[in-house]
Amino acid sequence: MGDGQTFTAFLGHRLLAHGGIEAIAAALPVDQQGAVLVLDDGTGRPVDLDMRHGVGHAVSEHRNRTPRPDEAAPARPGRGRPRLGVVAREVTLLPRHWDWLATQPGGASAAIRRLVEEARRSGAAEDETRQRQDALYHAMSALAGDAPRFEDAARALFARDDAGFDAIVVTWPVDVAAYLARLAQSARDARSPG
Repeated sequence: MGDGQTFTAFLGHRLLAHGGIEAIAAALPVDQQGAVLVLDDGTGRPVDLDMRHGVGHAVSEHRNRTPRPDEAAPARPGRGRPRLGVVAREVTLLPRHWDWLATQPGGASAAIRRLVEEARRSGAAEDETRQRQDALYHAMSALAGDAPRFEDAARALFARDDAGFDAIVVTWPVDVAAYLARLAQSARDARSPG
C-alpha cells in the first residue's frame, strides 16, 4: 500500500532509515525503542510507532489512527444543501462590504465562494511553501532543538536567508544536517517559480 508518504527514523543524531512506514517499522531496533525518533517527512512531526506487538501491528495501528491525505472527510448529515456540502458559518463584514456583495451576481454567498476559490488558486504556491517551511522547522526542533545557534537557524529559515540557514545547519551532526538540507531544498523548490 504505497501512499507516497515518507518517514525518516533517527537514533540520536544517526539516520536509521528513510522510506514508507513499513520500511521504517522494519528498521527500528526493538531494544532501543524509546531512543528512536521517527519523523513524518511531510509535516516534520514525530510519529509514534508501538512496536510491542511486531512490525505488522505497528504499521496497522499507525494507519488506523492516521487519516490518509487522499481520503475525504466523512459527510455530516444536516440541514441545507447536502449535495453541495454547504456549511453555514458566521461572517462579520463592514456595511460597505455587505453593500458590495449585494450587487454581485448570485448574491453574497456566491460572491464569497468565488473570492475564496480565487484566493486559494492564487495563494497555492505560497501555502505549499509555508507548509514545507513549517515541516522543516518542526523536524529541526525535534532533531536539533538544543544544537548550537538553533535560534539563529530558525530566524534564517523564516527570513528565507538560505545561505545563513545552510551555514549554521552544516555545523550540526552529519545525518541531521543532510536531512534538514533535503527538507530545506524541498521548501526552496516550492517557492521557486515554474
